[in-house]
Amino acid sequence: MQTSTQPVSQAAAEQPAAQDLEVVPVRHYGRWAAAVAATAALAGLIGSLARNANVHWDVVGHYVFAGLIFDGLGTTLWLTAAAMVLGLGLGTLIAVMRLSANPVLYGLSSLFVWFFRGTPLLVQIIFWGYAAALYKYVLIGIPFTDITFFRAETNSLLTPSVAALLALGLNEAAYASEIVRAGIQSVDAGQAEAAHSLGMRPAMTMRRIVLPQAMRVIVPPMGNETINMLKMTALVSVIAAHDLMSNIQDVYAQNYQVIPLLVVASIWYLALVSVLSVPQAWLERRYGRGSAGAGPTSPLQRMFLGATAALRRKEGGR
Repeated sequence: MQTSTQPVSQAAAEQPAAQDLEVVPVRHYGRWAAAVAATAALAGLIGSLARNANVHWDVVGHYVFAGLIFDGLGTTLWLTAAAMVLGLGLGTLIAVMRLSANPVLYGLSSLFVWFFRGTPLLVQIIFWGYAAALYKYVLIGIPFTDITFFRAETNSLLTPSVAALLALGLNEAAYASEIVRAGIQSVDAGQAEAAHSLGMRPAMTMRRIVLPQAMRVIVPPMGNETINMLKMTALVSVIAAHDLMSNIQDVYAQNYQVIPLLVVASIWYLALVSVLSVPQAWLERRYGRGSAGAGPTSPLQRMFLGATAALRRKEGGR
């Protein structure tokens, strides 16, 4: 009897000691060492660029807020917004056509995606910029007859800005259609069936039921496409569309200050991308509400939330 009660008494004696144990977080020395090394490398790179006389920071400061830079920025922003509107609208239509049971609609939409995804964007920009070499006039009428409703010279109709818009917008439509199609297919088919059982037409079901739920899948890659479109506008400089990169090239073709002016272009592209990242993160959080991946916070937001939590803990301890 005494033998059976001895382990129980020992466990009871050891229990208070176990409650007094202090929890010590795991030390990640490797992470701190990597962070210090990365910070030192970044500081060294920034210091090297800051002291490099070949950058010509005086030239950078002279042109970073120049009037021609702002003129190019206006064209770049206009092309980005217009091309994304055209690409998203046409891409949504093509995505619905690719999901259609009609073989003609499916074939035409698949051919569109195949062509514009299969040829480089630079080739498409040059093609639209020099379309007058293929067709001198743009004619709209009844095919295989002399009846014409509209006639205009290609050069006067397809200005560099219009050619750039068509190239960027049509190319974006091919990629946007695949993003929208993936978003539509991510919605459970029972949602559309339930809407049809309530008497909703297919078009209304797509607009009111399917697409709002598909936005959670569509928004993140579409935000990346918008940022990518902003940078792809630099390619229209090959047809002198007077965007930011075109104006930059015009300047360094005269003063030969290539590196300083490329630094100016990089500064503005980085600034614009940073601004575009804000509404993208907001849309991701809005359409991701109620899901497990409700959208990660940015490093700046995590720092703010951490500082707020620390302040609350400090006030609570008083």
